[in-house]
Amino acid sequence: MTARETAVAVAHPNIALIKYWGKRDENLVLPFTDSLSMTLDVFPTTTAVRLDLDAAADHVVMDGAPARGEVLRRATTFLDLVRERAGRRERAVVDTRNTVPVGAGLASSAGGFAALALAAAHAYGLPRDAEQLSRLARRGSGSAARSVFGGFVVWHAGDPDAPDPDRASYAEPVMDARLDAALVAVVLEEGPKPVSSREAMRRTVATSPLYRDWVTDSRADLARMYTALHDGDMAVVGAITERNALGMHATMEAARPAVRYRTAATNAVLGHVRRLREEGVGAWATMDAGPNVKVLCACADAQRVADRMREATDARVVVARRGPGARLRQATA
Repeated sequence: MTARETAVAVAHPNIALIKYWGKRDENLVLPFTDSLSMTLDVFPTTTAVRLDLDAAADHVVMDGAPARGEVLRRATTFLDLVRERAGRRERAVVDTRNTVPVGAGLASSAGGFAALALAAAHAYGLPRDAEQLSRLARRGSGSAARSVFGGFVVWHAGDPDAPDPDRASYAEPVMDARLDAALVAVVLEEGPKPVSSREAMRRTVATSPLYRDWVTDSRADLARMYTALHDGDMAVVGAITERNALGMHATMEAARPAVRYRTAATNAVLGHVRRLREEGVGAWATMDAGPNVKVLCACADAQRVADRMREATDARVVVARRGPGARLRQATA
């Protein structure tokens, strides 16, 4: 297949309702459990990839500054994988622009690597079948496998005994979901979290006595979630979502040493969400690896929930609804 020299792709973050936490294979980024998420219509990442025939190394720019350290390492390692699959050697110039805080538990890597996967696949001439693209994005960041698609998405962990475990793990849309949902993001902190998700996962899997039970519960949660999405049952979806997230944080906090992302401000927001339910407003909390809280609710209740969060906190509050999958914005030969 002929390579394209320049491609620009846009992708959005997703928030898991059934969480992904812990890898059984770090090299292939294969999780212990399936997960299920909602892609958002806010916080897009735009990534341009241009092949440079004369460059001796990749050049990666993030938000206007040259990438360094772990950010650069992850990007170039991913590009090496793309080049290996494409049978090509050209280096690339990558320019990424985020509208989501990086490293704050708001799924920046999901949208980021989904956009990079699509742009790089186009630039280097790889096939862009959605399932294959999902597998490729997974290698950059596990949750990026889900941001390839819009709406509700399930990421299959894959059978550990499959002949090709890499091929068995990919994401796909949940086609029969009948839920008109919104997620209200309460952004308490925008800086990088004190422990990276990668390190926190390793520590939790290796040392938390609660982890095995959480994995078992998460598998049961997913089965119930499919039924609730099909039925459009917001109360059941919300209850499963909140229980799964709080269970994940409990496993982290039981690790040795403990991984604690919840802060006093986090716990205050969780209290506001409970009080909304007591008042008859359907609202349920979820959290990723960070202090920020996302509140799941019906679209019809989203403004009311957002207004309450603004009244109760000094946080930035953003209302998100179901968003699109990754897409090419520009490509030139």
